[in-house]
Amino acid sequence: MSFAAAPFGLWGFAWVALIPLWVMSVRGTEVKLRPLPSAVHPFVLPLVWGIAYHGSTLFWLTGLHPLMWLGIPWVASVAIVAFAWSFITLWGTACVCLWTWGMRWMGRLGIPSGLRVLVGTALWCALETIRQWTPLDWTALSFTQSPHNLAILHLGQISGAMTVSAAIVAVNGLLTEAWIGRTGGKPRLLFASAIALFLGLHVVGFVMYSHALNESSAIKVGIIQGNVPTRIKLFKDGLKKALDGYSTGYRNLVAQNVDVVLTPEGSLPFLWQGINQQNAVYQAILEERVPAWIGTFVSEGSHYTQSLIAVAPDGETIGRFNKVKLVPLGEYIPFESTIGKLIGRLSPVKSSMLPGRIDQHFETSFGRAAVGICYESAFPQLFRSQVATGARFLITASNLDPYSTVLMEQHQAHDVMRSIETDRWTVRATNTGYSGIVDPHGRIVWRSQPHQYQLHAGVIYPRQTQTLYVRYGDWLTPTLLIGSAIALGFHRSRR
Repeated sequence: MSFAAAPFGLWGFAWVALIPLWVMSVRGTEVKLRPLPSAVHPFVLPLVWGIAYHGSTLFWLTGLHPLMWLGIPWVASVAIVAFAWSFITLWGTACVCLWTWGMRWMGRLGIPSGLRVLVGTALWCALETIRQWTPLDWTALSFTQSPHNLAILHLGQISGAMTVSAAIVAVNGLLTEAWIGRTGGKPRLLFASAIALFLGLHVVGFVMYSHALNESSAIKVGIIQGNVPTRIKLFKDGLKKALDGYSTGYRNLVAQNVDVVLTPEGSLPFLWQGINQQNAVYQAILEERVPAWIGTFVSEGSHYTQSLIAVAPDGETIGRFNKVKLVPLGEYIPFESTIGKLIGRLSPVKSSMLPGRIDQHFETSFGRAAVGICYESAFPQLFRSQVATGARFLITASNLDPYSTVLMEQHQAHDVMRSIETDRWTVRATNTGYSGIVDPHGRIVWRSQPHQYQLHAGVIYPRQTQTLYVRYGDWLTPTLLIGSAIALGFHRSRR
């Protein structure tokens, strides 16, 4: 499954990678290890599968080490990074274990093949939905199809990313049940159903993918990829480099007749005070009279927010989006009163960070936009809610330093999915790469080179369409759960 995800992009593996786990779950296969109690044996296989997928896909997290530039000792740095990677990996793995438990339960009860596929698909989607409610989600199955299988990703316009996850689980399930029942009379029907479902869904997605965009009223956006490492940006020389790079980049892009300039998350690593004569970027805006969308920090009483602000040509802040999904251990510490003294905060500003509200609106000189900051790209509901209330295009601003191009590929993959689901153009600015522009069909119009200072002027088009997903959200998961409950009840009454 991990080979299906970015950066490998071998998306075809996802349509068969659940088969071994499904077979072993239904058959009640166990791995017995002497030091472990017998109650643990059924969970060894799903632990292995979950760690192999989630752990390897998220291994880029270890790039956070070393943290000695923050004054953290080497051993503590290793411990923090290992804890973060292990905890997030095991959270995804726990969902795999719960799913396996449900499949084993159906196997013991002798639930028929078709019903197992329905319930197994519903259960997987329900667990992915629960992960979406938390701050820790990145590796949904739908993510394995982006950015290369654009046809199937267009199913996201029906009921969001969960439509793609459901399709992957259902095809895996039908193939598995055909294998399990190969000595009976139904394997050919199940196998044919799997192939028909796989091909049929791709045909539907391709038809949606083929629709012309018919664009008008372009916005020429300038993107600045600052490439200022966080480890120097928080100090005097690094701050000067950031201010020089963004102010000069802003003026150069204005010379290319852009309508607006976008900077990455935290590009100005200080509390934005509005009219500030020492802020070179702010002075450039006042002189050039072209609006900008600036990634910075904003005071909230004794706290602060990670924000993207829309600055008008006269210097007034006309729009503001505060980051909703804060990074655990980086921007806030869960259970801070208990473990805060042991770990310490890694935020660039030494005070408590506040999360934004889910119902925010980001107003710009070109209409309302939907915003995601950093890894909020992995949370489709955040973008759906903003588009449903009038957002005409998407903006993502991120700081992917100090991570490798693996994270850059995966972050881009999420933004491709968000563009398709909402039928919106996306403009992406990151500190170190990949910045870019994505069209509503998920095609990458432009992408920056990693770890370079880059400027780019490109065009996006505001849109007012509303997909089925934007209107009604993820209606598929509750439908599958209700259908599964009814089908299980009917099966039990017949028994």
